[in-house]
Amino acid sequence: MSVCEVSWFSALCDDDYEFLGQPDPALKSSWEHCRNIVLAAEKGGFDNVLLPSGYALGIDTTIFAGAIAALVRRIRLLMAVRVGETWPPQLARQIATLDRILEGRLTVNMISSDMPGETMASAPRYARTVEVMQILKTILNGQPLDHQGEHYKLKLDPPGVTTVSGKCPPLYFGGLSEDAREASAKAADVYLMWPDTMPAVQAIVDDMTARAARHGRTLKFGYRVHVVVRETEATARAAADRLLSHLDAKTGDAIRAKSLDATSVGVLRQAELRDAAQDGYVEDNLWTGIGRARSGCGAAIVGDPDQVLAKLQAYQAIGMEAFILSGYPHAAEADLFARHVLPRMNHGPLVL
Repeated sequence: MSVCEVSWFSALCDDDYEFLGQPDPALKSSWEHCRNIVLAAEKGGFDNVLLPSGYALGIDTTIFAGAIAALVRRIRLLMAVRVGETWPPQLARQIATLDRILEGRLTVNMISSDMPGETMASAPRYARTVEVMQILKTILNGQPLDHQGEHYKLKLDPPGVTTVSGKCPPLYFGGLSEDAREASAKAADVYLMWPDTMPAVQAIVDDMTARAARHGRTLKFGYRVHVVVRETEATARAAADRLLSHLDAKTGDAIRAKSLDATSVGVLRQAELRDAAQDGYVEDNLWTGIGRARSGCGAAIVGDPDQVLAKLQAYQAIGMEAFILSGYPHAAEADLFARHVLPRMNHGPLVL
């Protein structure tokens, strides 16, 4: 198979459990815990690690990225940025500074968020996100900025600090709505998607390829999914069932309802997959049980090492060039994947 980027996930937003829906003080979002996940991912050989961002939960992503950047030597960081909480010139300086600390290993996950406490309609919110991505690319590519948009009117020289490459780091971005797809086609570098059936993933790749082409652009594709890998399929399925063994439906509903993206097109699609599943599985080795206890990415690849590898390679065959994986608890599952599957993959940092 061709080279793909394989990333892990650090639970900055209090998303780490032994039993889904049952908070564990030992797994609570903290500097120490999330640092240990990142260091385990680097030791395990992963290429990148997603540092998520949430307004209500967890610890600050940018400050965490600055602290962990000085401790890692090889792994990339995929820093999530909530657009509604940023000012583009300041964000550009933060990105350039972090990239310098990381010796050129920073990547950025753009999130089309509201301002905390406010709600913006979908179309203008995604239009604002496009403007931010265009502003970042201009000034981080070392060009003077004269941006006269609907949301920002800025005329600036590039910041004094530059990235190691002298270019804007890769911008990862996702979303299933019409506005989200158009935003990605216009300005993102890597289009991220959540778990879905193989035919649905292929349809999204085809649609996004055509949309980007209409804007004179191309996209890379990434896939965000959980994994449960064990030596046999039976033990993997048992481990998946164990994750839900302390969860009741009322608790799961409450967890999903309080999420800021609880009504997004992507989240609703994850619910559709759960409804269509038989015994939790919507297709071979794709288990939708995770979504009973969290909003967002709600399915896991469950199986033995051969099955998990085959599933990932099937995604590669239809266009995936980057994977963002996670599992519960995150450090322990990272170790299992690193031992059983990662050495058999042809992987490395994504090259644009």
